[in-house]
Order: sequence, then structure tokens, then C-alpha cells
Amino acid sequence: MKQLFFSLCVLASLQSTAQRYMTKTGTVDFVATGAIEKIEGSNKSVACLLDSKAGSLDFIIQIKSFVFEKQLMQEHFNENYMESDKFPKASFKGSVTNMTSINMAKDGEYTADVVGKLMIHGVTKDVKSTGKVIVKGGKPILKSAFSVLLADYGIEIPGAVKDKISKDVKINVHCALDAMK
Repeated sequence: MKQLFFSLCVLASLQSTAQRYMTKTGTVDFVATGAIEKIEGSNKSVACLLDSKAGSLDFIIQIKSFVFEKQLMQEHFNENYMESDKFPKASFKGSVTNMTSINMAKDGEYTADVVGKLMIHGVTKDVKSTGKVIVKGGKPILKSAFSVLLADYGIEIPGAVKDKISKDVKINVHCALDAMK
């Protein structure tokens, strides 16, 4: 009888293990520094949802939430390049294709192979990237670094500033997720 009770308790605890994780305070930073000027933006209000059972991964980024060192850069970013009134969000909808090799119950660092659709400036492209899932205390931290070409997303750089802005933008993602209750 004790063994049956113990087995039921173990089974119940396994079933209560979180499979969906989220944050609304993830960070996406980018660097688009050209030959002349340092251009960096940071957004610390990125929403991310990971379903570890299904392997699905979603991000939503409010473009106007990017902050720059110089206010003028922020204005140009929103008005001239990202047209954030017209295209207020960027998003990623995809999956971690090797989710079965990531043990969410064991602390460690795991490679994550990710595929999906990245939408920036109203343009959606298929993307494939590699990142990391760091499990710490039963909570995943997602990290990734990749590049995008501005031209691929219809973002034009006027000739007068073409040397100031890199055509290839480096993006870093860092999201510490919590279990959904």
C-alpha cells in the first residue's frame, strides 16, 4: 500500500512539471554600427513563450520599446527606418527542433536548433538558427545571437547615411523564462 501511494505521488509530481514557460521582460539587443558611428538599441520588454512539450517558441517585440543612447537615433529608428507606426511589432513563430535533447528537469546548457518565421518591418522570412537553452533551477534561459540583412526585410538606408549604418545587423536575445501556472 505504501509503495502504491509513493508511486502515485511521484506520478503526480511528474505531471505537474511545467511544460510552458514565458516572460514579458526578455531582452533583444542589436548592433548596426557602420564605419562611422556606433548604433545600438536595446529592448527589455520582449514577450516570449516556450512550450517544452511541443517545442513551440514564440516572440513578440514592440518596436517602439527599443531604447538608444541618443534620443535622435531612437527617433530616426522609429520614423525613418522601422516605420514603427506602420509596423509596430516584430515577431518570431517557430520551434526548437531538437527539444527532446533538452532536459528541462536537469540544470545544464543545451544547444537549441530553431526554425521558424521571423517577421520584421511587415516582411516574413523563413529562418534557421542555433541558440542555447540554459536550465537553472528548473527554469530555462534562452540565448541566441544571429544576423539579419536589412534589405531582406525591406528596410532602406538613405544614401546620405549608408556608411553610418551596417547593412548586416547583429541581434542578441536573452530571455529568462518562468513556468506558467
